[in-house]
Amino acid sequence: MRDSGTTSPAAGPGEKRLNAGGRPQRRRWPGIVGVASVALVVTVSLIAVVAPGLLPARTRFDEDARKVAAVAVFVASYLALAIGTIPGLSIDRAGVALVGAGLMVASGVLSLDDAYKAIDLDTITLLVGMMIVVASLRLSGFFAIATTWIVERAKRPMILLCAVTATSGIFSAFLVNDAICLVLAPLVLELTLRMGRKPVPYLLAVAMASNVGSTATITGNPQNIMIGSFSQIPYTTFALALGPVALVGLVVTVGLVALFHREEFAGGGRMTAVKVNIRVNRVLVARALMATALMVALFFMGQSPAKAAIIIGGLLLLTRRVKSERVYSEIDWSLLLMFSGLVIIVAGAQRALLTPDVFARVSDLHLAQVPVLSAVTAVLSNLVSNVPAVLMMKPFVDALPDHATA
Repeated sequence: MRDSGTTSPAAGPGEKRLNAGGRPQRRRWPGIVGVASVALVVTVSLIAVVAPGLLPARTRFDEDARKVAAVAVFVASYLALAIGTIPGLSIDRAGVALVGAGLMVASGVLSLDDAYKAIDLDTITLLVGMMIVVASLRLSGFFAIATTWIVERAKRPMILLCAVTATSGIFSAFLVNDAICLVLAPLVLELTLRMGRKPVPYLLAVAMASNVGSTATITGNPQNIMIGSFSQIPYTTFALALGPVALVGLVVTVGLVALFHREEFAGGGRMTAVKVNIRVNRVLVARALMATALMVALFFMGQSPAKAAIIIGGLLLLTRRVKSERVYSEIDWSLLLMFSGLVIIVAGAQRALLTPDVFARVSDLHLAQVPVLSAVTAVLSNLVSNVPAVLMMKPFVDALPDHATA
């Protein structure tokens, strides 16, 4: 009798085979392909480096070598970003972006000074400041207070769904949605389990509402931060245009979650109330809330979001109750590294590849039409993720006549 956790030696093409020790044998070809692809890209980049020294008179060849290197680095980097790693190697998206940026510089596509100039410091500064603010709110216990207050007063599943959706969406509209998901997801999971509810619908609400709510403002998500920095659209203008869209999206989110999880919300029976004991530092909560309110007010008053966020974030570090190291550990340093690497990769590709012919071909897609631009952006975002999609679209959007709308 065969154990259900093993496979037979005669396993089919899509199954794992057993090795001599009776353990599942992993397929090796994805790792081999991944490592071989990396070796090929590095080799092409090195050829672009040594070509000028070997063939000083072949200027055209040097340019072609750099273009080939730029294409190889760009395509390989974005393919790895879409997958999330390189098969056969233990590297994440941040590492991929760093390696790609390094190869753009090594191949001569960009100088080191040009790579420095490509990094958008406003985006990095705003992200660091926002992450410090969110970390301060979390460490003070504010998010635990807000979540438990809602759960203790939600008498029916549908009310709880609406409350979770509103909480995730509103917080994500003014703070970075990645951080809100990381904070709310474990709280919602723990509390719904204690109430005897199925956690999946409420966790989906956290994720979906976080994405939808974050569209409302420049500071809602990383891609909006970059768009705001590139376009210099005022914070209030951005919020007035997209706030109503986010609000409608949150209503749709509630409807869709309730529709696809009817068994959880059918009948609308009352839920068992739970009492949760949480540890809170009320002084830190008050301090963090005042700082957050001041920061958001500065956004709407027309202050630079990066300037307001980094100043408020820095002031929040002035405390005796929380060590700075605890706040630093909450900052997503890998995200910042990925951003820096991505903009260098895109800058290299733009310099080497964006010829007038390329712009002419892209213009044939009629990106100036909002439905077309929206569809292209949506497809691209699902292929390579949101931030890389924004960076890839930036030079084409800059050329469109209605710059602000685009």
